Amino acid sequence: MTQEVRVRFAPSPTGHLHIGGARQALFNYLFARHHNGKFIVRIEDTDQARNIDDATDKLMESMKWLGLDWDESIENGGPYAPYRSSERFDIYAEYIEQLLEENKAYRCYMTSEELEAEREAQIARGEMPKYSGRDRDLTREQEKAYEAKGIKPVVRFRVPDTKEVPSVAINDVIRGEVSFETDGIGDFVIARSDMVPTYNFAVVVDDYLMKITHVIRGEEHLSNTPRQALVYDAFGWERPHFAHAPLILNEDRQKMSKREESIMQFVEQYRDFGYLPEGLVNFLALLGWSPGTEEEKFTVDELIEKFSLERVSKAPAVFDKDKLAWMNNQYMKEADSDRLTALVIPHLQEEGLVGSSYTEEDRDWLKKLVEIYQEQMHYAEEFVSLASLFFQSSIDYETDALDVLNEAHVPEVMTTLSAQLDQVEAFEAPEIKKAVKATQKETGYKGKKLFMPIRAAVTGRTHGPELPKAIELLGKETVQARLADASHIQQ
Repeated sequence: MTQEVRVRFAPSPTGHLHIGGARQALFNYLFARHHNGKFIVRIEDTDQARNIDDATDKLMESMKWLGLDWDESIENGGPYAPYRSSERFDIYAEYIEQLLEENKAYRCYMTSEELEAEREAQIARGEMPKYSGRDRDLTREQEKAYEAKGIKPVVRFRVPDTKEVPSVAINDVIRGEVSFETDGIGDFVIARSDMVPTYNFAVVVDDYLMKITHVIRGEEHLSNTPRQALVYDAFGWERPHFAHAPLILNEDRQKMSKREESIMQFVEQYRDFGYLPEGLVNFLALLGWSPGTEEEKFTVDELIEKFSLERVSKAPAVFDKDKLAWMNNQYMKEADSDRLTALVIPHLQEEGLVGSSYTEEDRDWLKKLVEIYQEQMHYAEEFVSLASLFFQSSIDYETDALDVLNEAHVPEVMTTLSAQLDQVEAFEAPEIKKAVKATQKETGYKGKKLFMPIRAAVTGRTHGPELPKAIELLGKETVQARLADASHIQQ
């Protein structure tokens, strides 16, 4: 591409960053970086009633956590600042006025009650509801009469006559040519009665002035595209390349609602649960995009190298939360244990299992504990349940463990191991392993006859992490007490 690629992610500050929005941002980011272009983050806050005070900060924080760095934004500015729609009202007003002067837009004085009555009448006649065009050709005297009644007009875009422009064709990079009949569009509002522009108008002005070359977004925005295309055409501006990524469905293959309860909806939730951003990014990249191979695990640099809009599917993508957990586990296995230790601490604190302050020795102990569960962890919050036995003051035996401890030879194994551990000075896994080996030699028991009772006695379970490491982390005093208790368990 000879022209510099410029793409944007333009969320509304109405809540946390949704996973659908995160995928949209990611596709834009990968496309820009693949073409050595610019990635812009712009805040679309024209709908003032729906804006939430701290939503912008949270959106930007989630983007940073995902590692999606930008070239221009409300934070670092850029050549086309401001990057917040509410700070660009003077710019929009100039272009609204231009369309009014060129008779490509007009003032409409219909009240909300009149519009609703018109809509109900159309539905009753079996018609598709749309604005009738009542005020399309008002004289200035008629306008003044409405204004004398205190009616503040909206501004509507004058959709070309169907004979002149029967349809609007969009050449979508992902979907090919998509056509919309102008008869079904109706003259749409481009400025409300307070002269605040609507999204479909402001987004076109911003994209044009900021030299956006590709508009990459979700399929749900496809229905907005003909209106935006008509605004481009009215100004005589070249349209950007449109690309609409497929919907994200839930596991029942239904369109995912923001009220969906079976799937966590927002990036912040995944961060708080202790997912790794690189795992989530990898997963989101594969929601609707394919590298063309069976490979599934990619670094961000590899995604940038391979990404293309031509490999984005038209078919809906299914959000498989088990696949996400598997993907994140691949990254957890490779992660630095210090990093994972820092991630699990808040979850342990929330459960009251560790205090707000802890020593370096405490942290070293916890790091070793994290390491023995690292292969199993799908996200940091899961560590609380995986490692719960190491934080219990008293042991809670599973049924299978009690069955093992009721076998006749168990007291001998418990007593012998206890004596061997008494002689261990450095209570660490290698020395503990030697003590278990000595117990095997002295009692003659080996395999399940030896290891199963020891595990059941010290952990209350018949399955778990590597036994010598588990014994080390439980500590000598705790282990000796549990071996003593296990020696006296009766049916």
